[in-house]
Amino acid sequence: MTQIDLKALITAVADTVAAHAEELTALDQAIGDGDHGLNMKRGFEAVRADADQIAAKPLPEALKAIGTKLVMTVGGASGPLFGTLFIALGKELPAEPDSGGFATAFGKAIEAVAARGKSQLGQKTMLDVLYPVQAAMVAGTSGVEIAIAADAAAEKTVPMKASRGRASFLGDRSIGHMDPGARSVALLVRAVVETVGEDA
Repeated sequence: MTQIDLKALITAVADTVAAHAEELTALDQAIGDGDHGLNMKRGFEAVRADADQIAAKPLPEALKAIGTKLVMTVGGASGPLFGTLFIALGKELPAEPDSGGFATAFGKAIEAVAARGKSQLGQKTMLDVLYPVQAAMVAGTSGVEIAIAADAAAEKTVPMKASRGRASFLGDRSIGHMDPGARSVALLVRAVVETVGEDA
């Protein structure tokens, strides 16, 4: 984990979010207020703008800096939730984590997101991807398999009825649409896996 090129990782994630911003916005228009894609793009472009400064920090501090930037720039409900994920991961991560240490810290970060959003598994939120991803990490599966698990988990939000967030106001009309937050997590996971995989 200490060999990660943070600047390359930030660039890859920002590129991925920018490339899928319209898709995320379309998903959010179906069951939310339609600004998720633009908000996520704005947040990660802000992180990209500080990439040199962030990449110079130790990984835990870099993650906290990313999370803080996301809270400040993403806006809406997503800013605090995605920001919490990175900030909590940075706080829980050892200075030189191995894969087991990273998986444990990631699990604690997910719990922080769940507490912040007052949500749980099965409510059609980003947690429905985060938990399966962490389970795959704990099981020691490959990066490719983790990315596949993330994509599959996002797909599984389509038939779910939302019971948290703005989508919950739609009731049964939320069924049949992928959760934009879940899709965002899957995109981030794939970007990280593909970039770290290239470094490995």
